[in-house]
Amino acid sequence: MTSLNEFAEYVHQRYTIRHPGPSLPSSTASHGRTTSSTDKKLFADSELSFQSELDALASLTINDNQNQANGASATSPLQQHRPSFRDSLVQASNSEYLKIIIEKLLQDGKGECVISLEHDLEDASVQLHLTQQEYVTALQSLRTVCDSNNLHCQVTELYSASFSSDQEDATKKESHVKYKTGQILVREVDVDVSELLEIRVAVVGNVDAGKSTLLGVLTKGGLDDGRGKARVSLFRHKHEIETGRTSSVGMEIMGFDQAGEIVGANDGSRKASWKEIVQNSKKVITFIDLAGHEKYLKTTVFGLMGGQPDFVMLMVGANAGMVGMAKEHLGVALALSVPIFICITKIDMCPPNVLQATINQLGKILRSSACRKMPVFIGSTQQVIESSAHFVSQRICPIFQISSVSGQGLDFVRLFLNLLPFHGQFDPSGKFEFEINDAFSVPFVGTVVSGVISNGSVHTGDSVYVGPDLLGQFLLTSIRSIERKRQPVDVAHAGQSVSFALRKVRRKDVRKGMVLLQGSDGNDASSPKAVREFLAEVLILQHATTIKPRYQAMLHVGAVAQTCSIVELDRPYIRTGDCATVRFRFMLRSEYIKPGQKVLFREGRTRGLGVVKEVFH
Repeated sequence: MTSLNEFAEYVHQRYTIRHPGPSLPSSTASHGRTTSSTDKKLFADSELSFQSELDALASLTINDNQNQANGASATSPLQQHRPSFRDSLVQASNSEYLKIIIEKLLQDGKGECVISLEHDLEDASVQLHLTQQEYVTALQSLRTVCDSNNLHCQVTELYSASFSSDQEDATKKESHVKYKTGQILVREVDVDVSELLEIRVAVVGNVDAGKSTLLGVLTKGGLDDGRGKARVSLFRHKHEIETGRTSSVGMEIMGFDQAGEIVGANDGSRKASWKEIVQNSKKVITFIDLAGHEKYLKTTVFGLMGGQPDFVMLMVGANAGMVGMAKEHLGVALALSVPIFICITKIDMCPPNVLQATINQLGKILRSSACRKMPVFIGSTQQVIESSAHFVSQRICPIFQISSVSGQGLDFVRLFLNLLPFHGQFDPSGKFEFEINDAFSVPFVGTVVSGVISNGSVHTGDSVYVGPDLLGQFLLTSIRSIERKRQPVDVAHAGQSVSFALRKVRRKDVRKGMVLLQGSDGNDASSPKAVREFLAEVLILQHATTIKPRYQAMLHVGAVAQTCSIVELDRPYIRTGDCATVRFRFMLRSEYIKPGQKVLFREGRTRGLGVVKEVFH
């Protein structure tokens, strides 16, 4: 419990500094005696006073088990003689420690990070207070370290501001000391296509909210003419162009270079190809354009479940508000625990009183007990940077007010997308596992499947299982070739959306919902098995009457979408708001699912959410 003792000593020291006199018992003094009521009261009072320090300590992710395994006295030389973050910025002699810090941040951020020159990295309550000259020195130190051969990164100043403080310098003779603070983007320059950072953003919202129009403006450049000019290039079918409504899952990409500039977006006269965008980008945003009409809800839910988005962009028309399927999409995103940010569109054509009513409605919904989100209305560059840094906590919901015709607010959206952090929960060291979202038959290539790698990695030529088929069997095949963002690669890793060309597999034998699994190692026991029935803990979100055994509904588990029947309940019936253990059975064919996967089932207005607990082969 070494780290906990250090934590108690830290609280004791902070309390002694701020409140001379009665002090908190230290960890060493508290052993062997019972804590008095006075000590408990002092500790409770100090806990509120030091909330910022405690939050900063929580972010350090102290591992007691590791300390116990290594021994209490096992301390690295870097920790024994470690300079502060401020000293490493302003003193050239500490450049080696600064390099170690940046390497760790780049590793956690998959090739990029945002460094704040306002407070310490480990303790947010400690302000750096850099003067004008020290700020210039710190920025130069970052550029010098990042230009080294081992890092080779680009340093871009996102935001800077100067301020004066008299309170901190009241004891000094001089007054009005000028300080400067800023936010710095550090991004790797040499990035291979196979290692390119990808962030998947699902675009949802009610019909006619302007989803496809905004994506056309962001990916192609230029502005819309108010009649749907920007969205035409995104549609895949003739009836979509005629009606202006998306009915399928569309994919578009948006690239950023090492300096954070958009790649391929010009005045809208010509749309850059995926090859041009990928070759010149260091970070790619993949937009999953989903349908907003109610009759395409199955397609939208499939895109949210099977596409495995990192974030959800909810589009709300300023003139309509949260109506129709927007609430349904918000509920699904909340059920899947995907971070959400909102774009209020069409503000150029909306009266001020209607816009204010929409804003009030959004704030009320987000603060409700069902959402528990903190709405943050973005109006400056500093707010964009701060929101992107704390967005993954899932408590903040940034809200942008934009117009695809006038361009108002679009720069804030572009900057926010550029700074979105990677937070995927994937296992790169596990066995290879890949969910098929779509399948094609390409001339002179053969059968091609696309989707997202859930676990592990795969190389060209590796043997894999594909299945299950109608009989629940898996076919052993191999990877002919791999493409990522329409570019050939030799290897693909967990968390990446890729396409595989399979050997000796016919197109009619492959469907959505199948999986690719690691090939056989000569042991028959390691062969995958299909699942016909499974046990899940479910929560009924909405249902008009009661649910009993033999009830049927459309069930979504990852990329699997199939009708299921309730075989058994742990009680006679369940209603809205009930939580129960339910045994499901696939009606048509067996599927490949695992314990721990999230389950979403629907039938008409009925909605239910659950987690797979046990599977039966």
